[in-house]
Formats: sequence, C-alpha cells, structure tokens
Amino acid sequence: MTDESPASLSGAEAAEQLAASGALDALFAKIDSGEVELTGSDGLLPGLLKAALERGLQVELDDHLGYERGDPAASMFANSRNGTSPKTVASEVGDVALDVPRDRDGTFSPQMVPRFARRLGGLDDMIISLYAGGMTLRGIAHHLRSTIGTELSQETISKIVDAVGEEVLAWQRRPLEALYPVIYLDALVVKVRDGAHVRNKAAHLAIGVDMDGIKHVLGIWVQQTEGAKFWAGVCAELANRGVKDVLIVCCDGLTGMVTDERIAEIVGKEPELQKACQQLVDEANANGGVDNITVALVRYTPQ
Repeated sequence: MTDESPASLSGAEAAEQLAASGALDALFAKIDSGEVELTGSDGLLPGLLKAALERGLQVELDDHLGYERGDPAASMFANSRNGTSPKTVASEVGDVALDVPRDRDGTFSPQMVPRFARRLGGLDDMIISLYAGGMTLRGIAHHLRSTIGTELSQETISKIVDAVGEEVLAWQRRPLEALYPVIYLDALVVKVRDGAHVRNKAAHLAIGVDMDGIKHVLGIWVQQTEGAKFWAGVCAELANRGVKDVLIVCCDGLTGMVTDERIAEIVGKEPELQKACQQLVDEANANGGVDNITVALVRYTPQ
C-alpha cells in the first residue's frame, strides 16, 4: 500500500489500483465475453474519452460564463448556456461524437477541443510517427481505418505531414547563439524513404554545447554520403545563422576535414596555436585514427 494521493497518481497507476481493488472485474468480464468493445464508434475507450472531454468543456464554459450550472445567481449574468452542438472528432482510439456546449452570445471558444478542429492532437502525433517509420499515406489511412475505425483521406494525412514539414523548416533556419564552447560534427547512416524505395543516407549532425553545458542539435542535413566539402557548407550555414566563435570542434578523421591546410585556415597566422592544434590531431590519430572522436580544431571562427 502506498501513501500516494489520487492527485499524484499517473493514469496508468490509477488504472492499476482500480484493477487491483476489483472495481473493474465486472467490466473486464463484459470485455472478455464480447459485450463491450474497446474501440470503434461504440467502444469503451472512445466513450471514456467522450465523457472526459465533455466534462472538461463544461468546466471551460463555467469559467467563461462566470457561474456553474444550477447556480441561483445565474439570472444576474448577461450571458447564459444555450444547449449543445454535435461534433465528431478523430482520436487515437477512434472517432468520438461530442456534445459541445454553447453560450447565447456565441463568444465561447473552447481550448480543449478548439473550434473547427476535427482531430485531437494525439492522432496527428500517431500519423507523423507512422510516416516517419516509412509507412505510405495509403498505408496510414488503411491502418487507422482497420485499427481504430477512423476514416481519414490521403489528402488530410498529407496536409498533417506537410504542416510538420513547415515546422521542421522553421527549426532548421532558427538563429543560433554566437558562442558554443564545443561543437560535435559527425554523420550517421540512416534509412530514408526515397520515392518507392528505402535507401541508406548520411545524416550530418551538428551538436553544440552552450555555456551551461547543455547540448543542442544545431542542425541535421541528409546527403547520399558524408564528405568534407559538404561539412564546409554546414559550417558556413552555422555562421550565417549566427555562430561567431567555437572553442573546440570534435570530429572524426574524415579525409579533408583534418589537414595542415585546414588547421592553418582555421587558426590563422598564430604558430603556437597551429602547433598545439596539430599535436592534438597527431596524438588522436596515433591512438585510434578515424574510428575515434578527435578533438581536431581549436578556436574555430567561421568566416
């Protein structure tokens, strides 16, 4: 037995406690016998979600009007309840038919289920996850229809995916800090859907460590293969997005990235700094070569 209050329990923990207490035994028996379906238009999970959402909508309306249902002082308020409007939203557990409360002034705009919204946020996350996993738009539509009974057209699914693409593009172009004490440059081979095929491509990663020691993904660039020339373009892009100074750049021994000429280009005309930087590279290569992360470049200032 724990001393946790109901308010401190997660949903999963609350469900476990109810199951352990035997309060759900009768319900489980109906599920086992087929009397109660979990998903679908008349399923248990959509029904629970409907009850929770409608309760939340009523609370939002109470707050909007300034009084609760049944309050004797309700007549003193200019605005009042005006019934409900039917609305069906798609969710992770299937379609949910809601009765959305209204007010007479028409000024109530719920936040839990916004006006004109036809999908709950979790469903969008599911679609994006399936698409990122390589499933086609047609496959996603079939999966939603066969598993949770939700009908979404390929056009709708495409719009959901495209909206995420716009957010990704904004993230890729966001301004960066002027100084990162450490930046890691490396590439990972990942499987990427390319038309009707899945191919191996190199995802170039730039990870910066700020003055508080927190790592930030500065950018991800996908190309056919890793190359030093492409990394030069990455560094130029980081400079254009605001990076002015880096103390240490960590990279592997990719040919063309760590050379005498590259070090001289980066550290300028300071012989002592060139010597120290070259010594770091030589020691790293002697202790493992290209398979080890190499502290390669010091005081790198993008031009």
